[in-house]
Amino acid sequence: MQDRRTLDSIRVDHPAPPHVPKDRVVDMAFAMGGVPNDLVDPYAPFEWLAGPEIPRLLYNMPPQAGLGAVAGTGNGNWVVTHYQDIDRVYTDNECFSNLGAAAFQLLIGETFRSIPLGVDPPEHSKYRMYLMPYFSPARISRDLEPRIREVVVEMIEAIADKGEADIAWDFARVYPVRIFMGLMGFPAPMFEQFLDWEWDILHSNSLEKMQAALRGVLQFLRGFMAEKEANPDEHLVSAIVNGRIDGRAPTEEEKIGMVWFLWLGGLDTVAATISQMFRRMALQPEIQHQLRGHPELINGAVEEFLRTQPILSSVRTAAKDFEWHGVHIKKGDGISCLIPAGNFDAARFENPRLFDPARTGNRHFTFVAGIHVCLGAHLARRELRLLLEEWFRRIPEFRVKPGADTTVYPGLLSIRNLPLVWDLTT
Repeated sequence: MQDRRTLDSIRVDHPAPPHVPKDRVVDMAFAMGGVPNDLVDPYAPFEWLAGPEIPRLLYNMPPQAGLGAVAGTGNGNWVVTHYQDIDRVYTDNECFSNLGAAAFQLLIGETFRSIPLGVDPPEHSKYRMYLMPYFSPARISRDLEPRIREVVVEMIEAIADKGEADIAWDFARVYPVRIFMGLMGFPAPMFEQFLDWEWDILHSNSLEKMQAALRGVLQFLRGFMAEKEANPDEHLVSAIVNGRIDGRAPTEEEKIGMVWFLWLGGLDTVAATISQMFRRMALQPEIQHQLRGHPELINGAVEEFLRTQPILSSVRTAAKDFEWHGVHIKKGDGISCLIPAGNFDAARFENPRLFDPARTGNRHFTFVAGIHVCLGAHLARRELRLLLEEWFRRIPEFRVKPGADTTVYPGLLSIRNLPLVWDLTT
């Protein structure tokens, strides 16, 4: 599908900072994951934004500022849509900063940083090195993969004989969170409360709900951390609060910054990916057929599902004044990387709209890039791969339940419910 929008159709006359050329001022709300559609490829409407005729820098100026300012988007920001430019934003740490990212805690007067995401180099590396061993491929294979496979097999076998399941609500929402909670050592009874808190923080757009959820989760996390300091165990929260950074114990702000950030990032990104992945396979069954017949393609399919359904478009801040593509960028300007465009840039990916599990050199931006590449990327990939392996062994060809709503938000909100059905063998 080729979207019929043009740059003229999204230009707006809202007041922008004086250094922003008027012909670059646009309203990009339609491309930020908040507008649903019912396309087989829900990211198709953004393909044109990576085209050669589109200016390399646009300036998103929505008519009304929202709570997004807390998360780093401010009242307006530059938007980069081409692969090459997104790559520079993620890797040029002299010009682009991530300081203060995901600082929802500011809404209730908290001053700790979200670590390591909201920390720049050179300080960033010590936190990254502190946490990375727990998310390395070797650690996942040795310590986590048996448990991941156990959970996914248990969940699939619980539904296999029913012939149907709500893949979004009953499976995608649950499976990765069970793995995450086990990794961290969180008590299983907190499952629903955690998801309620996270929904209010990320999706409610209500300041009152966001603040209440932030107070609730931070109170819980601090109490849980204190309990693990008194009674250490083998899980990650205990390792964080009882470990050593540069030969010293982490400070209280460092501890809550790390545990809070892992909590925030660990609950719904993989869930959104799974829901969209199964929606795509249900609506495009030839993908199912290909992977069932050639399971050796599953690793490549995971990368294609990630590339073709990016969940987040992240933001950086200009660390200094500089010129770029003939435009003046001022220190403090926000720069949003529109991954739903960059992941489909024809200058980087051959036949970018084609789902090709045999694609090579699939260096997409769904997990970002550079020093802030997603800490849990290896874990997410493993969860998706094991899910596909075990699913195809136990569930025959599936389809969307007749009459079900297949609307999807092309972003983190994604899909709340998606009932699938399959024929039971006799």
